[in-house]
Amino acid sequence: MIYFHGFGHFHPENQIDNAFLESLDIGTTEQWIIDRVGIKSRRTVLPLDYIRATKNLDIRGAAEAALYSNAETGKRAALMAIERAGIQPGDIGMVIAGGCSPDTCIPAEGARIAKALGISGPAFDLHSACSTFGAQVHLVSQMGANAPDYVLVVSPENSTRVMNFTDRSACVLFGDATSAAVISTKHRSRARAEFSTFSVDASGCDDVTVPRTGHFGQNGSAVQKFAIKKMTALLGEIQARVGEDRASKLVYIGHQANLTMLESVCRRCEIPSERHYRNIVEYGNQAAAGAPVVMSQHWDTFKPGDVVAMVVVGSGLSWSSLQIEFS
Repeated sequence: MIYFHGFGHFHPENQIDNAFLESLDIGTTEQWIIDRVGIKSRRTVLPLDYIRATKNLDIRGAAEAALYSNAETGKRAALMAIERAGIQPGDIGMVIAGGCSPDTCIPAEGARIAKALGISGPAFDLHSACSTFGAQVHLVSQMGANAPDYVLVVSPENSTRVMNFTDRSACVLFGDATSAAVISTKHRSRARAEFSTFSVDASGCDDVTVPRTGHFGQNGSAVQKFAIKKMTALLGEIQARVGEDRASKLVYIGHQANLTMLESVCRRCEIPSERHYRNIVEYGNQAAAGAPVVMSQHWDTFKPGDVVAMVVVGSGLSWSSLQIEFS
Protein backbone atom coordinates (compact mmCIF):
# COMPACT_ATOMS: atom_id res chain seq x y z
CA MET A 1 0.00 0.00 0.00
CA ILE A 2 1.24 3.47 -0.90
CA TYR A 3 0.13 6.50 1.11
CA PHE A 4 0.24 10.02 -0.36
CA HIS A 5 1.13 12.68 2.21
CA GLY A 6 1.42 15.71 -0.02
CA PHE A 7 1.53 16.82 -3.65
CA GLY A 8 3.30 19.87 -5.02
CA HIS A 9 3.77 21.59 -8.37
CA PHE A 10 5.53 24.48 -10.08
CA HIS A 11 4.90 26.34 -13.33
CA PRO A 12 7.37 28.92 -14.66
CA GLU A 13 5.95 32.39 -15.20
CA ASN A 14 6.60 32.85 -18.93
CA GLN A 15 3.47 32.10 -20.93
CA ILE A 16 3.21 30.86 -24.51
CA ASP A 17 -0.31 31.60 -25.72
CA ASN A 18 -1.68 30.74 -29.13
CA ALA A 19 -1.26 34.31 -30.36
CA PHE A 20 2.48 34.05 -29.67
CA LEU A 21 2.72 30.80 -31.64
CA GLU A 22 0.75 32.37 -34.49
CA SER A 23 3.20 35.29 -34.49
CA LEU A 24 6.08 32.88 -35.19
CA ASP A 25 4.69 32.44 -38.73
CA ILE A 26 5.00 28.65 -38.76
CA GLY A 27 1.73 27.93 -40.55
CA THR A 28 -0.53 27.77 -37.53
CA THR A 29 -3.40 29.85 -36.16
CA GLU A 30 -5.13 30.01 -32.81
CA GLN A 31 -8.24 28.35 -34.25
CA TRP A 32 -6.15 25.56 -35.83
CA ILE A 33 -4.57 24.82 -32.46
CA ILE A 34 -7.84 24.85 -30.51
CA ASP A 35 -9.63 22.68 -33.07
CA ARG A 36 -6.92 20.00 -33.03
CA VAL A 37 -5.61 19.91 -29.47
CA GLY A 38 -7.78 22.26 -27.41
CA ILE A 39 -4.85 24.10 -25.82
CA LYS A 40 -4.95 27.87 -25.23
CA SER A 41 -1.71 28.49 -23.33
CA ARG A 42 1.40 26.88 -21.84
CA ARG A 43 4.33 27.86 -19.63
CA THR A 44 8.03 27.84 -20.50
CA VAL A 45 11.37 28.17 -18.72
CA LEU A 46 12.65 29.91 -21.87
CA PRO A 47 12.57 33.66 -22.51
CA LEU A 48 9.99 34.44 -25.19
CA ASP A 49 12.49 36.64 -27.01
CA TYR A 50 14.83 33.64 -27.28
CA ILE A 51 12.08 31.50 -28.84
CA ARG A 52 11.08 34.31 -31.21
CA ALA A 53 14.65 34.94 -32.35
CA THR A 54 15.94 31.37 -32.66
CA LYS A 55 12.88 29.09 -32.71
CA ASN A 56 15.17 26.87 -30.63
CA LEU A 57 16.77 25.29 -33.69
CA ASP A 58 19.91 24.56 -31.64
CA ILE A 59 18.91 23.01 -28.32
CA ARG A 60 22.29 23.92 -26.82
CA GLY A 61 21.07 27.49 -26.83
CA ALA A 62 18.01 26.51 -24.79
CA ALA A 63 20.18 25.04 -22.06
CA GLU A 64 22.00 28.36 -21.77
CA ALA A 65 18.90 30.55 -22.05
CA ALA A 66 16.63 28.66 -19.61
CA LEU A 67 15.59 30.70 -16.57
CA TYR A 68 15.39 27.61 -14.34
CA SER A 69 17.21 24.30 -14.16
CA ASN A 70 15.34 21.06 -13.57
CA ALA A 71 16.90 20.92 -10.11
CA GLU A 72 15.46 24.35 -9.28
CA THR A 73 11.94 23.60 -10.51
CA GLY A 74 12.16 20.22 -8.78
CA LYS A 75 13.10 21.93 -5.52
CA ARG A 76 10.18 24.37 -5.77
CA ALA A 77 7.58 21.67 -6.42
CA ALA A 78 9.11 19.45 -3.72
CA LEU A 79 8.95 22.16 -1.06
CA MET A 80 5.19 22.50 -1.63
CA ALA A 81 4.71 18.74 -1.33
CA ILE A 82 6.87 18.55 1.80
CA GLU A 83 5.01 21.43 3.46
CA ARG A 84 1.65 19.84 2.70
CA ALA A 85 2.94 16.56 4.14
CA GLY A 86 3.77 18.32 7.39
CA ILE A 87 7.36 17.10 7.45
CA GLN A 88 10.84 18.53 6.88
CA PRO A 89 13.24 17.85 3.99
CA GLY A 90 15.45 15.95 6.41
CA ASP A 91 12.64 13.44 6.98
CA ILE A 92 12.89 12.32 3.33
CA GLY A 93 14.81 9.05 3.07
CA MET A 94 14.90 8.68 -0.71
CA VAL A 95 14.53 10.92 -3.76
CA ILE A 96 13.40 9.53 -7.13
CA ALA A 97 13.29 11.88 -10.10
CA GLY A 98 12.52 11.41 -13.76
CA GLY A 99 10.88 12.74 -16.87
CA CYS A 100 11.36 13.21 -20.59
CA SER A 101 14.24 15.68 -20.88
CA PRO A 102 16.79 15.67 -18.04
CA ASP A 103 19.39 18.41 -17.80
CA THR A 104 22.23 15.89 -17.55
CA CYS A 105 22.87 12.22 -18.23
CA ILE A 106 24.92 12.28 -15.02
CA PRO A 107 24.60 13.15 -12.24
CA ALA A 108 21.08 11.88 -11.67
CA GLU A 109 18.48 14.61 -11.41
CA GLY A 110 17.38 12.93 -8.19
CA ALA A 111 20.81 13.69 -6.75
CA ARG A 112 20.74 17.30 -7.94
CA ILE A 113 17.29 17.84 -6.42
CA ALA A 114 18.40 16.17 -3.18
CA LYS A 115 21.37 18.54 -3.05
CA ALA A 116 19.12 21.56 -3.59
CA LEU A 117 16.93 20.41 -0.69
CA GLY A 118 19.79 19.39 1.61
CA ILE A 119 18.66 15.75 1.65
CA SER A 120 21.10 12.89 2.27
CA GLY A 121 20.36 9.31 1.28
CA PRO A 122 19.52 7.31 -1.84
CA ALA A 123 18.74 9.57 -4.80
CA PHE A 124 18.36 8.34 -8.36
CA ASP A 125 16.36 8.64 -11.57
CA LEU A 126 13.55 6.42 -12.78
CA HIS A 127 11.89 7.65 -15.92
CA SER A 128 9.52 6.21 -18.45
CA ALA A 129 8.51 9.34 -20.33
CA CYS A 130 4.97 10.55 -19.60
CA SER A 131 4.10 7.53 -17.43
CA THR A 132 7.03 8.25 -15.09
CA PHE A 133 4.99 9.24 -12.02
CA GLY A 134 3.01 6.00 -12.13
CA ALA A 135 6.21 3.99 -12.61
CA GLN A 136 7.83 5.69 -9.61
CA VAL A 137 4.87 5.04 -7.33
CA HIS A 138 4.54 1.45 -8.53
CA LEU A 139 8.23 0.80 -7.84
CA VAL A 140 8.04 2.17 -4.29
CA SER A 141 4.95 0.05 -3.65
CA GLN A 142 6.99 -3.01 -4.60
CA MET A 143 9.62 -2.04 -2.01
CA GLY A 144 7.05 -2.45 0.73
CA ALA A 145 8.54 -2.35 4.23
CA ASN A 146 12.03 -2.00 2.72
CA ALA A 147 11.29 1.56 1.58
CA PRO A 148 12.35 4.50 3.77
CA ASP A 149 9.71 6.19 5.94
CA TYR A 150 9.16 8.93 3.36
CA VAL A 151 10.04 8.97 -0.34
CA LEU A 152 10.01 12.06 -2.55
CA VAL A 153 9.13 11.50 -6.21
CA VAL A 154 9.68 14.38 -8.62
CA SER A 155 9.09 14.92 -12.35
CA PRO A 156 10.79 18.08 -13.67
CA GLU A 157 9.34 18.48 -17.16
CA ASN A 158 10.79 21.54 -18.87
CA SER A 159 10.23 20.09 -22.32
CA THR A 160 10.04 23.35 -24.26
CA ARG A 161 13.85 23.24 -24.24
CA VAL A 162 13.73 20.30 -26.67
CA MET A 163 11.00 21.68 -28.94
CA ASN A 164 11.63 22.79 -32.49
CA PHE A 165 9.50 25.91 -32.75
CA THR A 166 9.24 25.56 -36.52
CA ASP A 167 7.46 22.19 -36.06
CA ARG A 168 3.86 23.23 -35.54
CA SER A 169 2.69 19.68 -34.81
CA ALA A 170 4.91 19.50 -31.71
CA CYS A 171 5.53 22.99 -30.39
CA VAL A 172 1.81 23.77 -30.00
CA LEU A 173 1.47 20.90 -27.53
CA PHE A 174 4.03 21.24 -24.77
CA GLY A 175 4.29 23.42 -21.70
CA ASP A 176 6.69 23.24 -18.77
CA ALA A 177 5.75 22.05 -15.29
CA THR A 178 7.19 20.10 -12.39
CA SER A 179 5.33 17.76 -10.05
CA ALA A 180 6.33 16.31 -6.71
CA ALA A 181 4.79 13.99 -4.14
CA VAL A 182 5.72 12.68 -0.70
CA ILE A 183 4.76 9.02 -0.43
CA SER A 184 5.17 6.27 2.16
CA THR A 185 4.60 2.55 2.54
CA LYS A 186 4.70 2.86 6.35
CA HIS A 187 2.89 6.00 7.51
CA ARG A 188 -0.83 6.26 6.88
CA SER A 189 -2.48 9.33 5.40
CA ARG A 190 -5.84 10.42 4.04
CA ALA A 191 -4.95 9.26 0.50
CA ARG A 192 -3.75 5.82 -0.53
CA ALA A 193 -3.17 3.89 -3.74
CA GLU A 194 -5.35 0.81 -3.50
CA PHE A 195 -4.00 -0.47 -6.79
CA SER A 196 -1.21 0.39 -9.23
CA THR A 197 0.04 -0.92 -12.58
CA PHE A 198 2.98 -0.27 -14.84
CA SER A 199 4.00 -1.96 -18.08
CA VAL A 200 5.45 -1.41 -21.55
CA ASP A 201 4.81 -2.60 -25.11
CA ALA A 202 8.36 -2.21 -26.41
CA SER A 203 7.35 -2.83 -30.03
CA GLY A 204 6.32 0.83 -30.18
CA CYS A 205 9.30 2.26 -28.32
CA ASP A 206 10.45 4.41 -31.25
CA ASP A 207 7.09 6.10 -31.80
CA VAL A 208 7.96 8.94 -29.37
CA THR A 209 11.57 10.08 -29.02
CA VAL A 210 13.80 12.76 -27.58
CA PRO A 211 17.36 12.10 -28.84
CA ARG A 212 20.17 13.02 -26.47
CA THR A 213 21.18 15.91 -28.72
CA GLY A 214 18.01 16.53 -30.72
CA HIS A 215 14.41 17.68 -30.73
CA PHE A 216 11.25 15.89 -29.66
CA GLY A 217 9.57 13.78 -32.35
CA GLN A 218 6.63 11.40 -32.54
CA ASN A 219 4.43 9.34 -34.82
CA GLY A 220 1.41 11.36 -33.80
CA SER A 221 -1.44 9.30 -35.23
CA ALA A 222 -0.09 5.98 -33.95
CA VAL A 223 0.57 7.40 -30.50
CA GLN A 224 -2.89 8.96 -30.22
CA LYS A 225 -4.61 5.71 -31.17
CA PHE A 226 -2.52 3.80 -28.63
CA ALA A 227 -3.17 6.38 -25.91
CA ILE A 228 -6.95 6.44 -26.34
CA LYS A 229 -7.25 2.66 -26.48
CA LYS A 230 -4.95 2.01 -23.51
CA MET A 231 -6.31 4.78 -21.28
CA THR A 232 -9.88 3.69 -21.97
CA ALA A 233 -9.03 0.12 -20.98
CA LEU A 234 -7.16 1.13 -17.81
CA LEU A 235 -9.90 3.53 -16.71
CA GLY A 236 -12.50 0.82 -17.37
CA GLU A 237 -10.61 -1.58 -15.10
CA ILE A 238 -10.68 0.94 -12.26
CA GLN A 239 -14.38 1.65 -12.83
CA ALA A 240 -15.09 -2.08 -12.57
CA ARG A 241 -13.21 -2.34 -9.27
CA VAL A 242 -14.93 0.73 -7.82
CA GLY A 243 -18.39 -0.52 -8.82
CA GLU A 244 -21.62 1.28 -9.55
CA ASP A 245 -22.30 2.14 -5.89
CA ARG A 246 -19.22 4.41 -5.77
CA ALA A 247 -19.19 5.55 -9.39
CA SER A 248 -20.41 9.05 -8.49
CA LYS A 249 -17.31 9.53 -6.32
CA LEU A 250 -14.83 8.61 -9.06
CA VAL A 251 -12.71 11.37 -10.59
CA TYR A 252 -10.70 10.82 -13.77
CA ILE A 253 -7.24 12.37 -14.16
CA GLY A 254 -5.56 11.34 -17.39
CA HIS A 255 -2.28 12.07 -19.11
CA GLN A 256 -2.58 15.69 -20.21
CA ALA A 257 -1.63 15.03 -23.84
CA ASN A 258 -4.37 16.98 -25.60
CA LEU A 259 -8.00 17.80 -24.92
CA THR A 260 -9.32 15.78 -27.87
CA MET A 261 -7.76 12.58 -26.52
CA LEU A 262 -8.96 13.18 -22.96
CA GLU A 263 -12.53 13.88 -24.06
CA SER A 264 -12.53 10.76 -26.24
CA VAL A 265 -11.67 8.62 -23.21
CA CYS A 266 -14.39 10.36 -21.18
CA ARG A 267 -17.02 9.60 -23.83
CA ARG A 268 -16.03 5.95 -24.04
CA CYS A 269 -16.07 5.50 -20.27
CA GLU A 270 -19.06 7.80 -19.65
CA ILE A 271 -17.21 10.22 -17.38
CA PRO A 272 -19.16 13.49 -16.99
CA SER A 273 -17.24 16.76 -17.32
CA GLU A 274 -17.56 17.62 -13.63
CA ARG A 275 -15.66 14.44 -12.71
CA HIS A 276 -12.93 14.97 -15.30
CA TYR A 277 -10.13 16.99 -13.69
CA ARG A 278 -7.67 18.50 -16.18
CA ASN A 279 -5.45 21.52 -16.84
CA ILE A 280 -4.50 20.83 -20.47
CA VAL A 281 -6.27 23.93 -21.80
CA GLU A 282 -4.34 26.36 -19.60
CA TYR A 283 -0.96 24.60 -19.33
CA GLY A 284 -0.60 22.28 -22.32
CA ASN A 285 1.01 18.85 -22.35
CA GLN A 286 3.24 18.82 -19.27
CA ALA A 287 4.57 15.34 -20.03
CA ALA A 288 5.07 13.20 -16.90
CA ALA A 289 4.21 16.15 -14.63
CA GLY A 290 0.74 16.71 -16.12
CA ALA A 291 -1.46 14.27 -14.22
CA PRO A 292 0.24 14.67 -10.80
CA VAL A 293 0.14 18.48 -11.23
CA VAL A 294 -3.65 18.23 -11.73
CA MET A 295 -3.75 16.14 -8.53
CA SER A 296 -1.73 18.79 -6.72
CA GLN A 297 -3.97 21.61 -7.93
CA HIS A 298 -7.01 19.81 -6.46
CA TRP A 299 -5.25 18.34 -3.41
CA ASP A 300 -7.10 20.44 -0.83
CA THR A 301 -10.55 19.79 -2.33
CA PHE A 302 -10.71 15.99 -2.11
CA LYS A 303 -13.09 14.57 0.50
CA PRO A 304 -13.43 11.20 2.28
CA GLY A 305 -14.87 8.63 -0.10
CA ASP A 306 -13.45 10.24 -3.24
CA VAL A 307 -11.67 7.93 -5.69
CA VAL A 308 -9.19 9.16 -8.28
CA ALA A 309 -8.49 7.09 -11.38
CA MET A 310 -5.13 8.38 -12.59
CA VAL A 311 -4.23 6.89 -15.96
CA VAL A 312 -1.08 7.83 -17.88
CA VAL A 313 0.73 6.68 -21.01
CA GLY A 314 4.10 7.51 -22.48
CA SER A 315 6.96 6.66 -24.77
CA GLY A 316 8.13 3.10 -24.55
CA LEU A 317 5.22 2.60 -25.23
CA SER A 318 4.47 2.60 -21.51
CA TRP A 319 1.44 2.95 -19.29
CA SER A 320 0.46 3.14 -15.65
CA SER A 321 -2.73 3.40 -13.63
CA LEU A 322 -3.35 4.37 -10.01
CA GLN A 323 -6.54 3.91 -8.02
CA ILE A 324 -6.23 6.56 -5.28
CA GLU A 325 -8.82 6.59 -2.50
CA PHE A 326 -9.44 9.21 0.20
CA SER A 327 -10.60 8.58 3.76
